[in-house]
Amino acid sequence: MPQEYTMQQALRQAIQSKKDLYDFYREAAEVTENLAGKMVLQRLCDEVGENIGKFFKCYKNNDLSSLGEFLATPSQSGSVMLTELRKALDKNVKARKARELAMREEKSIEMSFRLAAQQVIDPVVRNLFMEVADDAARHFAIIESEYEYQITRIHESDVDTYVRE
Repeated sequence: MPQEYTMQQALRQAIQSKKDLYDFYREAAEVTENLAGKMVLQRLCDEVGENIGKFFKCYKNNDLSSLGEFLATPSQSGSVMLTELRKALDKNVKARKARELAMREEKSIEMSFRLAAQQVIDPVVRNLFMEVADDAARHFAIIESEYEYQITRIHESDVDTYVRE
């Protein structure tokens, strides 16, 4: 059944979803010892922060502080992916588990926002939800590529070389 979201409601939902992801990438980057993995996670954290900034500029309600203050706020205690990351760290699994959790979360965000976009009446809000979904799909591809490389030590750009030999 179609839903009527206001643009501000859609922005708030996008901002909070992205903030949870931002917190995850920031914390995962902090604990990842592998330099290449740390750099990928930090890059994703930075990109998500930039995405939040885009949404933040359009958000007109007064319930959020400035962008910098908002990004610096502690993560939500109920964030499932942060809870799982912390459990993985307790088990000393670290980088691999963080990547697995990140891929699962990006896929979940993508599917969630695509489904929401199908149910939204306002085309501007629908496009916003699709933008969030597209970003999540792109992030998933980045993490998946880096994850495969860490496991196989063959980067996707090297596949032709190895397949032909």
